[in-house]
Amino acid sequence: MRTARPPRPTRRSLRRVNERIRIGAAAQALGVTADTLRRWEREGRIRFERNGSQRYLPADELARLLRERAGGGERTSARNRMAGVVVAVEKDGVMAKVELACGPYRVVSLMSREAAEDLDLRSGVPATAVVKSTTVIVERS
Repeated sequence: MRTARPPRPTRRSLRRVNERIRIGAAAQALGVTADTLRRWEREGRIRFERNGSQRYLPADELARLLRERAGGGERTSARNRMAGVVVAVEKDGVMAKVELACGPYRVVSLMSREAAEDLDLRSGVPATAVVKSTTVIVERS
């Protein structure tokens, strides 16, 4: 006996799903917990859409929150800004390797020792990784 195939999603329904992010994925992108996002909703800082008991954050709302959390800082053309904390600094001769924890991501930067010292980079210091690149390679996991 053959089972019926589920209907194939249309482009419109796929677009609608991609424009909403589940609460867990939104929390991970923002570097906070889902409980924090629920609290922000109660405080009126954000709004979720609901489908049954599942909360979804509209993509434009997530983009707004990411911009807001990136802070003002100096104006730059770099769009990829990840707030984090320095977890390690290795200085050797004229170079320094700085490792940051940005949410669930590990970001490593190689810079001059002088730059690392000027920025006073050491473990536990908050820092922002700003990525500007002409080539970005994406792999599926």
